[in-house]
Amino acid sequence: MESGIRLGKIWGIPIGLSTSWFLVFGLLTWSLATGYFPEEYRELGTTASWFLAVVTSILFFGSVLLHELGHAYMALREKISVRAINLFIFGGVAQIEGEPQTAGAEFRIAIAGPIVSLLLAVAFGLLWLLDQTIPWLAAPSIWLARINLILAIFNMIPGFPLDGGRVLRAAVWQFTGSFRKANRVAALSGQLVAFGFIGLGIMIILRGNLFNGLWLIFIGWFLQSAAASSYAQSTMQQTLQSLLVAQVMTPQWPQIPSKTPLSLLMQDQILRGGPRYAFLARDGYGRDETDRRPLGMLSLTDVSHVPQASWPFTPAEQVMVPWEKLVVVQARMDLLNALRVMGEANVAQVPVLDDAEQMVGVLSREQVLQTIRLRAQLRV
Repeated sequence: MESGIRLGKIWGIPIGLSTSWFLVFGLLTWSLATGYFPEEYRELGTTASWFLAVVTSILFFGSVLLHELGHAYMALREKISVRAINLFIFGGVAQIEGEPQTAGAEFRIAIAGPIVSLLLAVAFGLLWLLDQTIPWLAAPSIWLARINLILAIFNMIPGFPLDGGRVLRAAVWQFTGSFRKANRVAALSGQLVAFGFIGLGIMIILRGNLFNGLWLIFIGWFLQSAAASSYAQSTMQQTLQSLLVAQVMTPQWPQIPSKTPLSLLMQDQILRGGPRYAFLARDGYGRDETDRRPLGMLSLTDVSHVPQASWPFTPAEQVMVPWEKLVVVQARMDLLNALRVMGEANVAQVPVLDDAEQMVGVLSREQVLQTIRLRAQLRV
């Protein structure tokens, strides 16, 4: 679902276009220009049919974008950030950061998209009532009204990660009070819906309609993969949100004198399987405990930027990242937000600070992954 082309930003949210979008855009345009418009509106010529097909396809994907913006708007209203909106072969997806904190928030975010599609169906339907005597306007109007209605209905199928599956998750969450149970029920419904599409596709193929059958199987396969992936992601996010950095961090960290040559650091620590980073001690550290912040940090990535032949003559302080430039996290921050901070800065480990802005530990991606694996094993 990663986008290949950036179209710009709306409300600060990057809008992207996957290269797979061009395939479905071309197929849709061809289908409208050679099939639907000539059959339904015979008075339109070939040139007019192709022109309207292109315009209608663009308006359709504009409708899909508005559907996703509906989700994004409600997510922002619920104080949940949206990383991006991408249009791809199956339509679009709003990449919402984190999970809603309440069943009500989950419902509002999930239902916003279908409501937008339903409103668009009504709007295009009303437009068709006004312009139905003008083929140039009526042809795209009625098609867009129908397709937006289909989009709203399809997305309300109770199969996760479709909007209907998320509405189902919100309902079960509200009824049981357990997000974990609701997530499991929604994931199971998504699997059942996906296998239903695959089974229906096989039946259609056996009846002689190969293309439509393969398309349904493809949709079923995509939904099955998306359901499994979304369930795993939701479970992981819930795990990370329930833990604080202080519960996972390492309360000790390797320290070296600032004049230590890089060769000595590599030989004595990193190459022997120790941590792939070290903090540089301030002068007098250990005698004055009022400031526990190191001078800076040095990682294997920093060392790799120095030619190996220069390691014996290069002191650690010459290559380190100064303390003032380090990305840090708070001990009371939840693990999901901390991991997001690390991802945005593209760093593998960060210092952890307490409320007094003193360093109390180190958090690394390896520790987070270890925690996720351990929690997964305990659930099994």
